[in-house]
Amino acid sequence: MNEQEFQEKLARERREIDRIDKQLLPLFLERMGCVERVGALKQQAGAPVRNAAREQEIIDRVSRQAGELGQSAAAFYRAIMAISRDREHIIIGGDSDLRRLERTADRELPSPVGRVVCQGVGGAYSHKAASRLVDDGDITFVPEFSQVFREVEKGALGVVPVENSAAGSVTAVYDLILQYRFYIVGAVDIRVEHCLAAAAPGPVTKVISHPQAMAQCSEVIAARGLEAQEYSNTAAAAQAVAERKEAGLAAICSEDAAKRYGLTIIERGVQNVRNNTTRFVAVYKKPVLQNGANKISLCFSLAHTTGSLHSVLRRFATHGLNLTKIESRPIPGRSFEYDFYLDFTGSIHDPDTLNLICALNAELPRFSFLGNYSELSTEEDG
Repeated sequence: MNEQEFQEKLARERREIDRIDKQLLPLFLERMGCVERVGALKQQAGAPVRNAAREQEIIDRVSRQAGELGQSAAAFYRAIMAISRDREHIIIGGDSDLRRLERTADRELPSPVGRVVCQGVGGAYSHKAASRLVDDGDITFVPEFSQVFREVEKGALGVVPVENSAAGSVTAVYDLILQYRFYIVGAVDIRVEHCLAAAAPGPVTKVISHPQAMAQCSEVIAARGLEAQEYSNTAAAAQAVAERKEAGLAAICSEDAAKRYGLTIIERGVQNVRNNTTRFVAVYKKPVLQNGANKISLCFSLAHTTGSLHSVLRRFATHGLNLTKIESRPIPGRSFEYDFYLDFTGSIHDPDTLNLICALNAELPRFSFLGNYSELSTEEDG
């Protein structure tokens, strides 16, 4: 087949596709008209939007009728059903609680914000994150992440790390976010520049630091043949090295922490990758929905059915929303059941996005809206 013959045949088939599409669009619009009438009937009757049994009946039927294209036909119909459900939710206007929250929540944190709590000690990366996020708070420190959340329960603003660009998620914090389900009211990316610092002279044989920091500096630890011991926090490790003054003992910490506790910096930039960033979030008991916020967090669980997660994620794509984070964590006390945590770009003040969140809240078990906030960059951290 020469090029001209190929182009002629291709053009013929494309014209046929265009002809079919012209027939499909009116049918789609006609179907959506039926969906709107069904939604109005459900609203009058107080019936739920989703009828999972009927949906599965339709999927099974079209899968059989489509033969070898059964899976593709099922995927096509699942997408239509998701669009239809979203339209019914708009008509019914469900989840008045979320819509009320969007209207009435504060748009800014109180000023002054009051007590701000971080895990660790002064000079930690969380200290820098808290200073970036809040400029009028009284920053205090506690030994454990769980204590941060208990202080938030009492009214404090908590600042905790959630992920590192090199070492991944801080799973202990995601577990606490899913346990307490406080609101996320801000986020900041802090550039991480680790150093190796000691209090006593002589060669280093042992290093202590937070496990995330040691994972970020694993190449230097291996190259120097250092014994590694986990510690609660990078700055707390620096403080411990300063207090113990033990020969051969060093900390992996920030340069700020090393200087704060009077340590000698042996080597700077010991992290495996140069562009190493940790993301911190601010958690608060009350919602704060800034008008210019551009990131949304939420969580939910899913039934163990084929394609359930894909079906949910596809709806974000349908609404033009970009997912930036997905994390799954086991539900305590349940076997192989998981909560999913999602971040995506968007604003709850956008009607289309609010409609989607309300629809998901109505359909998904263990659903929680966790906040709409802005994320600061690392530019000021050089």
